[in-house]
Amino acid sequence: MQNLMGVLGAFKEKYLIWMNLPNVTKTDIVEIAIIAFLIYHVMLWFKKTRAWMLFKGLLVILVFVFIAALFQMNTILWIAEKAIGVSVTALIIVFQPELRKALEDLGRKNFLSSIITFDFSKEPQEKISEKTINELIKACYEMGKVKTGALIVIENEILLTEYERTGIALDSLVSSQLLINIFEKNTPLHDGAIIVRGDRIVSATCYLPLSDNMELSKDLGTRHRAAVGISEVSDSFTIIVSEETGKVSLAVGGMIYRNIDADFMRNKLMFMNKHETDQSRLEILKRRLRNVKKTR
Repeated sequence: MQNLMGVLGAFKEKYLIWMNLPNVTKTDIVEIAIIAFLIYHVMLWFKKTRAWMLFKGLLVILVFVFIAALFQMNTILWIAEKAIGVSVTALIIVFQPELRKALEDLGRKNFLSSIITFDFSKEPQEKISEKTINELIKACYEMGKVKTGALIVIENEILLTEYERTGIALDSLVSSQLLINIFEKNTPLHDGAIIVRGDRIVSATCYLPLSDNMELSKDLGTRHRAAVGISEVSDSFTIIVSEETGKVSLAVGGMIYRNIDADFMRNKLMFMNKHETDQSRLEILKRRLRNVKKTR
């Protein structure tokens, strides 16, 4: 062993002296692991909140700043330098609810289970089951026949916890009978929106942000503007049943599809499911490939 270390030392002194390599200690390795762990969870938090869209916008700005630095555009660099302090304060104010929720989750997190995952063989699950999709469609068009207004938000990747907390907590399987009963007029839960996560209704009477998009039709009421509003700040799918006309609409990505039929809604929801399932399968395939490499 001593001979091997002597050979490596001689090799470094002879051929790698110009690289000036640092001495990596056990403490350095632990520090690298901790920093990597923190960066991973910060990126995970970004992805599951509205901050992910903001983060992508910041990356674009950073690319422009890099180009400005590359070509010595002093005016742009001066503006960027002066805006950094104000931008950090603005970000903290805008994302105060998400930051508070992230700290709460950090306090409740089981770090061992988050680092070590044993179930690599588990098959990817759909976001919502086909049965839930059928129940949603059945309830919406049944309510449309009798002109019962409804607002149903289907959570996707971005968590809607901050809006979930504005309502009354539920934990119920989605069924057409339950949905019709919730939105029945003069019942305690009929006002506001419900939030669906997976195959369960997690909250009712939730308040949603109203869209200030001036291009929306003037004949759209508060229910439709709330549906567009939540779709602007998240990747959710929101179903609206009009109380005035009984028509069913769908809000996705800041757009609203009005007077849609059952087939159109089913295709949109199934597309969301297919996209998420394909992404999950890709992640599981990557993990399995890493495991194969480790065992060789």
